[in-house]
Amino acid sequence: MSAQGTMKQVIIKEAGGPENLIYEETQIPAPKADEVLVKVHAFGINRPDILQRQGLYPMPPGVTPVPGLEVAGEVAAIGSDVTRYKVGDKVCGLTNGGGYAEYCVVPEPQTLFIPKGVSFAEAAAIPETFFTVWANVFQMGKAKQGETALIHGGTSGIGTTALMLCNAFGIRTFATVGSDDKVQAISNLTDAINYKTQDFEAYINEKTDNNGVDIVLDIVGAPYLERNLSLLRKDGRLVYIAFLGGAKAKEVKLGPIMMKRLTITGSTMRARNTQEKAEISADLHQHVWPLLEKGQCLPMIFKTFKFDDIVEAHKAMDVGDHVGKIVVEVI
Repeated sequence: MSAQGTMKQVIIKEAGGPENLIYEETQIPAPKADEVLVKVHAFGINRPDILQRQGLYPMPPGVTPVPGLEVAGEVAAIGSDVTRYKVGDKVCGLTNGGGYAEYCVVPEPQTLFIPKGVSFAEAAAIPETFFTVWANVFQMGKAKQGETALIHGGTSGIGTTALMLCNAFGIRTFATVGSDDKVQAISNLTDAINYKTQDFEAYINEKTDNNGVDIVLDIVGAPYLERNLSLLRKDGRLVYIAFLGGAKAKEVKLGPIMMKRLTITGSTMRARNTQEKAEISADLHQHVWPLLEKGQCLPMIFKTFKFDDIVEAHKAMDVGDHVGKIVVEVI
């Protein structure tokens, strides 16, 4: 079953600023055997989209160059092997690209029914951040009830999602942010630290009687490595999902890693195959979807933009003042 006709999508004219995002008319894609065609009602803006626009994070070979990693909408058509959905179902999905469009194909295993009571705009803000947090904090980081986590970039979409899920599963948190306003913005979620005016290592040591934390989720990279390792307890886990402050550390003291049996790991969602993403999806459906249906852990949405305002949406992301997610409504 397929849809016919044309649609509007956003393409990157050339690497650079938001002004290089332009609209084009193209054919509505036909879903492959294992894909769902989604009539997009809303999609989320994510940091990888910005990096892709800047020419720093290209799509893998054979994948659409159209940006957009998460969508929410209605099923418009299904591939021949799809059994879970029918036309008209309300779904959200982690795309392999192509989300900045009126229609988008998504592999069936990377698609989930929108939780009851959740709007299209809220659902569009779920896949990329919830998949990323679950995979890195709970699967790779092995976070569990009673532990303590440090989340760098606490007001980002990833950060706010990580803090909400940690709270839901009984994990104490600290978070670093870049202003006193942001400290206040997430004060109901965590013990936030303005890294520009406070030493987060000293602050956390004081608050934990020098016991530190079990898990660190880091987006900064090299500048924080030594302090991250110092803060980790025995059997602690340092998980990287970005390195906005630098990818190369000049020195690493190996002794503490050995003495404390630390694990240093990290991942990108883009490099995972469909089966790996399907396993994350199944975990989310089992452990997180019941929370969302109760109105818990709903994504914090900073601002919504109309589809015609994609340049303004990217400008808002570039400024970095947002707390939570930026969403674009197509319908």
